[in-house]
Amino acid sequence: MKKRFPKAVFVCILGLSLSQTVHTQETSWEELNAEVVKLCQQGRYTEAITESEKTLKVAKEVFGTDHPNMATSLDHLGIVYEAQGKYAEAEPLYQRALAIRKKALEPDHPDVATSLNNLAILYYSQGKYAEAEPLYQRALAIRKKALGPDHPNVATSLGNLAALYYFQAKYAEAEPLYQRVLAIREKAFSPNHPDVTKSLDNLAILYKAQGKYTEAEPLYQRALVVHEKALGPDHPDVAASLNDLAKLYDVQAKYAEAKPLYQRALAISEKALGPDHPNVATSLGNLAKLYEVQGKYVEARPLYERALKINEKALGPDHPNVATSLGNLAALYYFQAKYAEAEPLYQRVLAIREKALRPGHPDVVESQINLARLYGVQGKYPKAASLYKQVLTMLEKAIGQNHSAVATLLNELAVLYYFQGKYAEAEPLYQRALAIREKALGPDHPEMATSLNNLAALYRSQGKYAEAEPLYKRALAIREKTLGPDHADVATGLNNLAELYRVQGKYPEAEHLHKRALAIQEKTLGPDHADVATGLNNLAELYRVQGKYPEAEHLHKRALAIREKAVGQNHPELAQTLDNLALLYQSQGNYAEAELLNKRALAIFERALGPDHPDVAISLNILAGLYEVQGKHAEAEPLYKRALAIREKMLGPNHPDLATVLKNYAKLLMKIGRVKEAESMEARAKKIRANQ
Repeated sequence: MKKRFPKAVFVCILGLSLSQTVHTQETSWEELNAEVVKLCQQGRYTEAITESEKTLKVAKEVFGTDHPNMATSLDHLGIVYEAQGKYAEAEPLYQRALAIRKKALEPDHPDVATSLNNLAILYYSQGKYAEAEPLYQRALAIRKKALGPDHPNVATSLGNLAALYYFQAKYAEAEPLYQRVLAIREKAFSPNHPDVTKSLDNLAILYKAQGKYTEAEPLYQRALVVHEKALGPDHPDVAASLNDLAKLYDVQAKYAEAKPLYQRALAISEKALGPDHPNVATSLGNLAKLYEVQGKYVEARPLYERALKINEKALGPDHPNVATSLGNLAALYYFQAKYAEAEPLYQRVLAIREKALRPGHPDVVESQINLARLYGVQGKYPKAASLYKQVLTMLEKAIGQNHSAVATLLNELAVLYYFQGKYAEAEPLYQRALAIREKALGPDHPEMATSLNNLAALYRSQGKYAEAEPLYKRALAIREKTLGPDHADVATGLNNLAELYRVQGKYPEAEHLHKRALAIQEKTLGPDHADVATGLNNLAELYRVQGKYPEAEHLHKRALAIREKAVGQNHPELAQTLDNLALLYQSQGNYAEAELLNKRALAIFERALGPDHPDVAISLNILAGLYEVQGKHAEAEPLYKRALAIREKMLGPNHPDLATVLKNYAKLLMKIGRVKEAESMEARAKKIRANQ
């Protein structure tokens, strides 16, 4: 289930200007154009290119090389290449079409605006926002002059420019444009016109991105009512509106509100389109994702599997939608640490996308990153690093060294090094990613805040607190400026800075930030959201390390209640909260209650994630420590052994987390007089840490 963005263009549709045709050959040209569009919409790009080339040949023979219809055929071939991510092939076609229209028509003709718009969309798709903006603005100016300020095509240009600002996180610039688009369309069309609902959706998406859920909700609800009134309660477009509203509830963890909407959308799609339609697969995927985020993996799996079968049957085994279904199922296995099941699915996703799309296409890169992450989480670090580097080289060649997508990949590779404790290798990658984003996206883009946070976390892990603090503060300032002071991402930034203060023993400063973060989360997301539980845990841990046990216990218990309600009794997030509360009870010497919570957490992790997941090792390590402090050495040792075995198997022999278990186990062995074994383990732990 991919994130939905405001639309700048509907690719692969007949939306270009066509000259009037009366002859048989001209009719043939139009029919060929219609076939190109049909093939493109079906994802049959190779066939679409063949038909586009035929169309170009007919246009040249019938109209000549400088006729506007030749420009239309060039545009269609460009659209097919663009749909595949073949931007280098598409660009000269759009440029030639623009040149033809400039020569054949007046400079302020609406068809010239169409060509400018197509070229701008191409640059927009590549993240070349500086090149796209003046083309959008010129197209807008032409349409205003030729058609008047309230023409629907002017609204289209305004919407394209708004989408450009949206992707640069220039929300203040985007909002008035989207509002004007809505006003134009409401004036030009009936209240129930599809373009009006499209505008409502785009404005809602803008508000959703800023965490303005209260403003987004009535827009989605209005779009739903319009669709129901205009099309009837069982129309596929009603299902689409239901999905949009459900996703808004989903992001707020209002799962009880989201579920019936997803279920109704699914029922509509099945009734209107039949049980084997790709739209049914989409609805199944949405509902499955809802179950997945709640840790209901058993319920999610059959829905993902049914969606996959539908897409394979309807579209063929190599269609991009099949790749999406495979990716969803692979991600489900990934979250359960079923890496052996996930890997062949991710590999098939990659194979499908590499066949259908060009090297460097965003979907291909996403597939390669997913596979590299899978290798990394299994401790297959050389394999993961090799794949990241391969993709990085290819991407730099395809789109240049200073594209924001390159920064994303650099960040992924840096994270891989970071989690291996290879800080020297991670730092220059984080720094380069930061520099690229600053140049490509501007100093105040939210992705800048992400890069700053990553670099700050690296410095914090090295104990370079003086270097980390200004980065965390700058990241926080960017988010406050761009997203507003009450956005959930601002709360994340506050928590990051608070944790930095906590590890330095600056408890009053940390407490103030944690409390502010918690207040934002409660206000923005509601008092029962899972992120509120995270904020409560953060503050509780701060109180625990200060020995403020009653205050910590109250917060941990509230966090536990929230998670039990939000995600159910068997979710890994609930297990983490149980372990946190157990540590508190251990600190108080309340060993019996701590043991019950530890064992419950361990059972949840094993049931939800499998017996070999790294989170199981964490729980085993905590329980072993609990037994050790009580002098129950016989009970503690097999738990340390099992935690050690899991981490070696899943993370590799040189992972920093392995050193933690080795050190704990060595301490236990020393207590029971097995000195040589203890010294061997301690030496191995030191060696791992020395190589970080």
